[in-house]
Amino acid sequence: MKTTAIQLYTLDYKEAKTYLAASLFIVGNMVLPQLCHLVPQGGTTWLPIYFFTLIGAYKYGWKVGLLTAVFSPVLNSLLFGMPLAAALPAILLKSVLLAVAAGYAAQRFKRVSIPLLIAVVLSYQIAGILGEWAMVGDFTRAVQDFRIGLPGIALQIFGGYSFIKYIINK
Repeated sequence: MKTTAIQLYTLDYKEAKTYLAASLFIVGNMVLPQLCHLVPQGGTTWLPIYFFTLIGAYKYGWKVGLLTAVFSPVLNSLLFGMPLAAALPAILLKSVLLAVAAGYAAQRFKRVSIPLLIAVVLSYQIAGILGEWAMVGDFTRAVQDFRIGLPGIALQIFGGYSFIKYIINK
């Protein structure tokens, strides 16, 4: 597998750049789900609420990722009614886990690769499944991302890699 070195940043909460970057990724995480929801089961199939959280945390650090992870689902729920309020705790858990995993991987390995993104996505998904299972008590519901969302998981890995490598690596 090819590994690509990229310019990564670790932005701090004191920097205006942190909030600007997070705002752009939050907007992305609001637009992409709206597009996916035009297709029946588009949200559960494509898992769009996580896409820009992964990219933001990987490129700009866990703090940008965490802002994106928390505000994206909450604002989408408040403004558009999706995700449903009942689903927010599990989605927030997975979003935060993703932000931490992506930020850690980027800081630790200082490069982007398909295997690294597979590890990031699988780590947040597995921990998120366990957390969601504990919250809702329904294993079938907790593994929904793997039952229905494999296209979204692939989008996160391959689309995230392409986005980080080709689009925001400039």
